Amino acid sequence: MSDTLAVEGSEAKRLEHLWGGEFGDAYNERNKNAYERRGRFWQPLLAELPIRTVLEVGCNVGGNLRWMHPTLAWQNIYGIVINLDALRRLHEQYPAINALHALAQDLPFRDEFFDLVFTTGVLIHQPEETLGAVMAEIVRCSRRYVLCMEYFAEETEEVPYRGLEGALFRRSYGVLFQKQHPELALRKQGYLSTEEGFDRLTWWLFEKRGSGPKTSESAK
Repeated sequence: MSDTLAVEGSEAKRLEHLWGGEFGDAYNERNKNAYERRGRFWQPLLAELPIRTVLEVGCNVGGNLRWMHPTLAWQNIYGIVINLDALRRLHEQYPAINALHALAQDLPFRDEFFDLVFTTGVLIHQPEETLGAVMAEIVRCSRRYVLCMEYFAEETEEVPYRGLEGALFRRSYGVLFQKQHPELALRKQGYLSTEEGFDRLTWWLFEKRGSGPKTSESAK
């Protein structure tokens, strides 16, 4: 790894600097047209789930959130992102989406504010020191559903990412969520290929036990 990418302190700070800087900017440009086929996954799932409010943790340029509408009202679609270039691109293309600059391990929302909270290829970039905190924040902010779509491995497996080490981890995220948050019940899981516009991701949909059929109030 280049010394210019190192930040004094923790692995979390190093990765925040990585994704918040030029490395993250280059990712945005490289993947700006990578989301066109994702409606094949999102549209039937949204039709099935009784939700009105959604948050994507690590929404990048809004490639997933764009598919939430018109099933959901724009004012009920939220995302957080660490990279300011991604936030600028999202605001320019989808100005009605509520996108914020924030850290995944410290979400600026009250408990159970969203019907669905999800990640797409975000937990894979979390070091061990913050992974549990990020997962806990996701569960805290969800009233009913948690969805994660990530690279899978039976045991934690570090994978070099574009020449960098310590930047990508395959894990059994479904098992980790249920182990750390027994209030989650697994409802569905599957696999997403490049045909749906994803990069070989395994997904798990959880529902909080006893969360009931009603949806949360619209965001104000």
